[in-house]
Amino acid sequence: MKKHNFYAGPSILPQYTIDKTIEGIQNFADTGLSVLEISHRSKEFVAVMEEAQQLFKELLNIPDEYSVLFLQGGASTQFAMIPFNLLGKKAAYLDTGAWSSKAIKEAKGFGEVEVVASSKDKGYNYIPKNFEIPVDADYFHITTNNTIAGTEIKFDMDSPIPLVADMSSDIFSRPVNISKYALIYGGAQKNLGPAGATFVIIKNDILGKVNRHIPTMLNYKTHIDKGSMFNTPPVLAVFSALQTLKWLKANGGVEAAQKRNVEKAEILYDEIDRNKLFSAVVPAEEDRSLMNITFVMNQNFKEHETAFLDFVAQRGIVGIKGHRSVGGFRASTYNALPKESVEVLVKAMQDFEKTIG
Repeated sequence: MKKHNFYAGPSILPQYTIDKTIEGIQNFADTGLSVLEISHRSKEFVAVMEEAQQLFKELLNIPDEYSVLFLQGGASTQFAMIPFNLLGKKAAYLDTGAWSSKAIKEAKGFGEVEVVASSKDKGYNYIPKNFEIPVDADYFHITTNNTIAGTEIKFDMDSPIPLVADMSSDIFSRPVNISKYALIYGGAQKNLGPAGATFVIIKNDILGKVNRHIPTMLNYKTHIDKGSMFNTPPVLAVFSALQTLKWLKANGGVEAAQKRNVEKAEILYDEIDRNKLFSAVVPAEEDRSLMNITFVMNQNFKEHETAFLDFVAQRGIVGIKGHRSVGGFRASTYNALPKESVEVLVKAMQDFEKTIG
């Protein structure tokens, strides 16, 4: 049975990425060795790192004054690494979900943190509006896509101070005006590759402005100067990410991906809004994520949640159980998810509605 993979992360990858990764594990760059066992200092792997960084820049139109890094430790390590490098006296944060909340907690260990607005009062089911960014802060941090509640900031906002963004779950899903950001980061395990690598896009001139000692491995300048090769990088994860970047370029780049993502989201949101069994977690259409579509069973039909999960599983649909803090269902529609999978889910929702009556 064909599987339709809606997991939030690690998540679906292009078949091209999986196939090319298997090839690399078996025989990397015709060396007769596996990418799992070759030196990261070898010319063959150095070429992988350089090509991945170059394709990153090409696909997102990253200006020359920015560096692209592949690090380890996930976005969660970045929650501390960012204030370690950038927070002198005060930082500003927008609280839109569990991940931004965790980032705020870490930043408080390095200085004053001002939360300019929060959507916690309604379970993070909306993006706050009409907030003021303090001009005396060292940077302003946002999380563009919130995987748990299913909200997304789908535009590049203006900020009077350096803008920092966690784009773990929506990078490469839409064009981004990189020049509006000082730093963008995220875990690879959504739209880029398998877990293990963390990407950072950083404007070089924002560094060197804090007085504290920064440990070598937590200093962005260390990794910029060494091209992400100061220590052994996550070799397999970077190799797989390169395959995804190649796949994305061959399929029309970020602009084409955005069109596909909008189409998939519209198909599913339309069914959620039509179907008497379900309701969207996020009421405002402009705040609804294109990557993580959250919905719940309406109160009159709550007792059928488990039956619905069993029903869709029989059709090869996996990974749609909602996060425990929200409940209900979550369909993650990342770049690699084909429209066919969304259509199969919609048909299952319609058929289940008929069985309920």
